[in-house]
Amino acid sequence: MEDKPMVSVIMLTYNRETLVGRAIESILVQTMQKFEFIIIDNGSSDRSGEIAEEYAKKDSRIRVIHIPKSSIGTGRNAGLDVARGEYITFIDDDDTAESDMLDFLYSLAKNVEADISICGSTKKVDGTILPNCVFEDKDIMTPEEAVIMLLKRKKCNAAMPTKLVKRSLFNEIRFFSEGKYDDIRVTYKYFASANRIVAHGLPKYCFWRHPGNNSAFTTNDLLLTPEQLDEYFDAFRERTEYLSQKLPQIAEYAQYSEWSYMISMCNKISIFNLSSCQKQLEFVKRVLSEHYYEFYNSKFIEDFEREFMRKYISAL
Repeated sequence: MEDKPMVSVIMLTYNRETLVGRAIESILVQTMQKFEFIIIDNGSSDRSGEIAEEYAKKDSRIRVIHIPKSSIGTGRNAGLDVARGEYITFIDDDDTAESDMLDFLYSLAKNVEADISICGSTKKVDGTILPNCVFEDKDIMTPEEAVIMLLKRKKCNAAMPTKLVKRSLFNEIRFFSEGKYDDIRVTYKYFASANRIVAHGLPKYCFWRHPGNNSAFTTNDLLLTPEQLDEYFDAFRERTEYLSQKLPQIAEYAQYSEWSYMISMCNKISIFNLSSCQKQLEFVKRVLSEHYYEFYNSKFIEDFEREFMRKYISAL
């Protein structure tokens, strides 16, 4: 019987014929040799799927699966269905990995017997490479500590790339089949269910930001849309409820984090005069008015958030 690979790399691609080759090659040059690379062609109408097949003919570690156009979550789940690795990681088809990323993440996890390992990252915006989540420390964390790190969004973000996850965690937790921003709905669940998480912030992955990127709004607030905000508000409400039950020790911080996002969006919608998001602005103001004193007096609240509350929100 063929030995199982140490790592399964899953990549979903859709209409990225000018970029997908770059992403594929960044995995094929990895210093780790014993991995499998599962590429899901998500119903591309350009040559993305054909390009993936061309690489598969040259490298037996690649497996290409073609599916009808579906959500990101559905495509990733299709990859999980066939993945055989001890650990699983994801790469986006418009990003790149450093040549030692897989070795780095795998060694990091195995050395401390962690279910999840995390590396740092950079982002390329308008030709400039900027630090994204970069730090020198190596943090070995409990689920509670790791979730709080994730909610703070400084050392780690919700994107599945940069994370190596033990395969067993995907047995019960899968990606959502609806919505565009599935990472925000599931990443914290993997953290909350892990026995141990380790993070070392050396940058081993680069997020390439461009107008066609699904997360372009993260570098340009003017790209915020009502649909994106609605999905985030819904996901963060569910997150607060889930974490309050799963990890009650951090329930207060989970609630604070939800309100923190709301007041941040309230400020952005207001200062950029995003007329299409007025319904979302009214929603935020209503919720924060109802919980004015709870949020304003939270032991976690930042001074600038109190200032935003005084500026935009009236207590009921």
